[in-house]
Amino acid sequence: MKTLMIYGASGYTGRMAAARAKEAGLKLVLAGRDKAPLRALATRLGVAYRVFALDSAADVDYGLQDIAVLLNCAGPFAHTAGALMEACLRAGVHYLDIAAELDSYQLAERHDLGAAKAGVMLMPGSGGSVAMLGSLAARAVERVPTPVAIRIALHVAGSMSRGSAISASQHVAAQCLMRKDDVLTARTPDALRDIDFGIGPVSCFPVTLPDLITIARQTGVRDIETFVHVSGSAFPEGGIDALPDGPTAQERADNRYQAAVEVVGANGDITRAVLDTVNGYSFTPLAAVVAARRVLAGEARPGFQTPVGVFGSGFAETIADTRISLIDPTTPTAR
Repeated sequence: MKTLMIYGASGYTGRMAAARAKEAGLKLVLAGRDKAPLRALATRLGVAYRVFALDSAADVDYGLQDIAVLLNCAGPFAHTAGALMEACLRAGVHYLDIAAELDSYQLAERHDLGAAKAGVMLMPGSGGSVAMLGSLAARAVERVPTPVAIRIALHVAGSMSRGSAISASQHVAAQCLMRKDDVLTARTPDALRDIDFGIGPVSCFPVTLPDLITIARQTGVRDIETFVHVSGSAFPEGGIDALPDGPTAQERADNRYQAAVEVVGANGDITRAVLDTVNGYSFTPLAAVVAARRVLAGEARPGFQTPVGVFGSGFAETIADTRISLIDPTTPTAR
């Protein structure tokens, strides 16, 4: 039976992923740099654990012995993805993570050829918004004969975890970007757009999401814009250190996520679709473990891959209570 390692397993999302992987019956090893919380979690779950930091390649290589798939849950990923991707290439281990940071995807792009030669799959964003938005975009694009542009937005509800807040504060792209003529291009951050998540249009602000890379990769569409609508206390106020580890189970249950996409065809018609799912902090570990299980079972392709590219456009709809609704195309009036 092939073995899954979860690195960063003692963190907020890592703990949920570890519990889910154990429930799914996967052969599991927990890993990270801090022994005490890892040992406590491993004892509770009845699984093995390994302690190693990422500043020594030899230590990482030793830690990855006999591992088939690595799921990296240790953010900020700018501090962990590089060392772990490179170790996976050396060891022949498939790499998955849950990053929402653009850097991890650009790193996977740079390693694409080397990963293909090594027979290793790199799949950043195996859970989280990349899996959600990728499926949503794919389902809409399937209905458009010649898609030329995509506008996609995520509705973030509820509170943010401390780890996500740290990642956001340290590694948000310096520029607000969109994809124009297949090139990441700076745009004004105050170009708000009204987008309908299923209950009427709401104002969304442009933001740099890794979907600018992953959706382009899976669809071939050259013009992509990404937006976010925030409700509740999704973004923290005050000191990050004062934030709780993450939202409680009840807070997650009370705050579902939505997403919406508009795909523009060559004839000017717009095809829309909306997604409704559980809270992002519930969706992410569930999706990442499903992805890991499928990769362990042999669903892998060498090189930089996206969840939809490997698992198909319906991937997000296999996770928890996730629904995608397609809307008939409309022809916009002249502006």
